[in-house]
Amino acid sequence: MTHGDDAGLILPPRLAPIQIVIIPIYRKDDERVRVLEAAESVAVALRAQGIRVHIDARDTLKPGPKYYEWERKGVPMRLEIGPRDVDSGQVMAVSRFTLSADAPRKEAVPIEGAAPVLRARLDALQEALLRSAYDRRESNSHRGITSWDRFREIIEGEGGFVYTAWCGSASCEEKVKNETKATIRVIPSPEFRTAGAPASCIVCGTAGDQEVVWARAY
Repeated sequence: MTHGDDAGLILPPRLAPIQIVIIPIYRKDDERVRVLEAAESVAVALRAQGIRVHIDARDTLKPGPKYYEWERKGVPMRLEIGPRDVDSGQVMAVSRFTLSADAPRKEAVPIEGAAPVLRARLDALQEALLRSAYDRRESNSHRGITSWDRFREIIEGEGGFVYTAWCGSASCEEKVKNETKATIRVIPSPEFRTAGAPASCIVCGTAGDQEVVWARAY
């Protein structure tokens, strides 16, 4: 959900059941044969690189509706192959999202040697999404909060995830819920804990043996 947009899902390549969808484009029967042969050849090379590929060879849909369908489903990349592409020895690679504001979504990739190039493109998309998710999480996280007043100010104002120590008492948890409507969303594993986290419970001030993340459910 963190990566979705108005067009639908955006799946990280490592999680996507289909990493690349190939859309053959043709009008005549002879074009269909040539284009599908080229599509299958590209798919074989991609699978050899460990890429999960699907060829959408349905005759019941035109290319446009196929594009929209696969974008909604969040497939990281699609390849468009038409008769002219076959003649010129290339495919058109279209990413589900761009790596930067000035980066093109669509680019021509030579069929010869396309597999390692597209493997690298998928890896770059994966890293960009990971970076985006991390930045979004941290921009909405407030760590090392020790003041009850500051805690309430964040919860009742800008909002976000507030990391504090907690003594483990149900009464302290209830106080937070009653006074701010915030609840414990998660007890983070060591990987996600705050370095040098406070040791005193945000509510009662006694020793807090664990860090927790508070937030309101909107």
